[in-house]
Order: sequence, then C-alpha cells, then structure tokens
Amino acid sequence: MPAIATYLGLLAAFWLAARFFAVEARIGGHLPSAFAGFALLLAPYWFFGCGAAEALNSCLRNRAARILLPGLLLAPYLVFALPRSEFRTAYGVALFAIPVGLAALFELRPPAGNAISWQDVLTLLAVGLPVEFGWLQGAWPHPGLGSMPKLLLVDAVLYAFLVVRRLDGVGYDFRWRLRDLGVGLREWAFFAPFGIGLGLALHFIRFRGWTASGWTFAAGWLVTFFFVAVPEELFFRGLLQNLLEPRLGRRGALAVAAPIFGLSHFNKPLPFNWRYVLLAAIAGIFYGRAWRDRKRLASSGITHATVDVVWGMWFR
Repeated sequence: MPAIATYLGLLAAFWLAARFFAVEARIGGHLPSAFAGFALLLAPYWFFGCGAAEALNSCLRNRAARILLPGLLLAPYLVFALPRSEFRTAYGVALFAIPVGLAALFELRPPAGNAISWQDVLTLLAVGLPVEFGWLQGAWPHPGLGSMPKLLLVDAVLYAFLVVRRLDGVGYDFRWRLRDLGVGLREWAFFAPFGIGLGLALHFIRFRGWTASGWTFAAGWLVTFFFVAVPEELFFRGLLQNLLEPRLGRRGALAVAAPIFGLSHFNKPLPFNWRYVLLAAIAGIFYGRAWRDRKRLASSGITHATVDVVWGMWFR
C-alpha cells in the first residue's frame, strides 16, 4: 500500500507540474491521453523498485505468458498516439518487438550465471543504441516528451533482467536506506574537486553565479534523479558493471564500465566532444564506486543526480 500511495502522489505532482509548465500547449493538446501514457510507463518503473519482480516471478509460470507480457508496453504508445492520429506502424512494431524480443531471448536461451554473455551484450545494445541515437524519438515527437522512449526501454530491460533472467545484484530499489544518501553524497564530494577543477581548466565549464533557489535545486534534482540518473545508473552500473564483475573483478569491471559511460557522451554535442567524454568517464568511476559499496542504484543515482544538477545550475 505505501508503494501505491507514493505512486499516486508522484502522478499528482507530475500532473500539477505539467499544468504549471503549460505542457498541453507544447504538445499540441490532448494532455489527458499523453499523461495517461506517461502514467502507464511510470507504473512498472516505480513498482519494480518496490519489489514487483519478486511478485511476477512467483505468479508467472507459463513460458508464453512470460514472453508476451512485456508486449503490454505498447499500450502507452497507443494511448498517446491514437487520439492524436499520430500512430505510426513502424514505431508500434518496434515498441512491441523490443520488449517481447528481449524476454524471449532470455527465456529461450538463458545465460548461465551472472557473468556477461552474448545474450546480455545483445540486450544492452538493443536498448542502449536506440537511446543513444534517438531512434524512437519520433514515437513521441513533441518537446518535453523526450524521456518517454527511454522510460519504455527501462521498463523493458527491468522485466528482461529482473523477471526473466533474474540477474542478481542489480540494486534497483526505491526503498531507500540512510546509507544510500551518505554514500551518494560522499562520492559526489570526492568527485567535485576533479570535476569542477578539470572542467574549469579545460574550459568545458565556467561558473555562472549563485542564482538558483533551493526550490529550483530540489525540483531539478528530483526530475534528474528519476529520469536521467536512475536509468543511466541501471544500464551502466546495475547491468554492465554488475555483469562484468564475475569475469573482471570489482576493479576491472569499474575500469571498463566507466570509460564506456564516458564514451556514451561523445555526441553531446557532435562532433566528438572529448572533454565531455573525459569528465563523464571520471565521473563514472565515482558513480561505480557508489554503486558497488552495497550494490545499490540509489547510492550511485544520488551521486549522479547531484553532479548533474550542480553542474547545470551553477556552471555552464
């Protein structure tokens, strides 16, 4: 019940924010259908962090059901697109095929153990490349809805890895512990001298003044945590670094995952942004340290969100 109440509270807060920032005008109307689609995508994202994987594992016994269930992730796109006459068959097929295909891969060809396998690599590429290059952005082709495809792919990968593959040690849990906050802020404090000092030295950032209010910081931090930090930490720490550890050890996995995280920022903006890649790779070391302390994505998500918001509000 607390998880349901919190989910409803989050929806109420996001609804008020959408009305306050006039999202309906930016997306050409139909706010109720767009918000309903968002609510459907937020539900698995939230409830997987509250123990939904265990519940699904206990009740999903039929192989066909386990494979086809994530096909329901097509519903948010239909709810959004059909009332607006913006449904595109190619996107509909992709948004059904990706979640079902990932579930089928792990169900029919299950990897042995926690070590990274070709199935894992294929799955990470299937969700990482569309996010990195924006291949599904056209499904929600309006300003302010850029996180919707990412949210759908997060739901798909959570189902594939937590329900079908049953990967251990991911650490995807919204039931916070006090230690999560302590570890997350500790690693941010360790990274800040490197990030700020090197960023200024490389002329990648410059101080913009103490202009942001506490309310602006808090609101920006929560949005960044839920829709930027947690999805990226799930991919690079809970999955990639976690899968590499059995083969490379804790230090080796961190040494590989952090540069890959840095390289994922190469096109922000194009051409190759080596300063951003370097700073992101260094940040990835501290994010990885935060996650591996107790294998908790909440810890690395706190570090990640704090880095992003401090840079975004007080530097440019």
